[in-house]
Amino acid sequence: MNVPADLKYASSHEWARLEGDLVTVGISDHAQAELTDVVFLELPRVGRQVNAGESVAVIESVKSANDIYAPVAGEIVEINGPLAEDPAGVNSDPYGAGWLFRIRIAPGTSLDHLFTADQYRGEIS
Repeated sequence: MNVPADLKYASSHEWARLEGDLVTVGISDHAQAELTDVVFLELPRVGRQVNAGESVAVIESVKSANDIYAPVAGEIVEINGPLAEDPAGVNSDPYGAGWLFRIRIAPGTSLDHLFTADQYRGEIS
C-alpha cells in the first residue's frame, strides 16, 4: 500500500499536504482500494468554513457511499472540479490528480493531531 512519508493522515483515511497556509486533501490509497471504483463525488462549496472532523464531502463507489471529513479547520478555497466530472482519478492517482479540495487553515492550526505515515501504516495493517 502506498503511504507517502511527506503527508499526514486522518483515522478516517483522508491525507493532508501542508503548503504554506493551504492544506490539500484527498483520500489515501488504502481508502480508494477499499472503495473500489469511484463513480461520484460531491465536493464542498468554495468559501465554506469547516471544523476539523466535520463531514464536508461525499464519495460514492460501486460498493458504498462515504463521507469525507475535513482534517483541519479553515476555509475551503478550491475544489478539484475536473475530478467531480471524472472521479476515476481518485482511484488512479489518489495522491496526485485525485486530490479533492484545499483548505486555508485557520490561524494557529497545525497538523500535529494527524498520523504520520508510519503511524497510519500501523492503523491500516
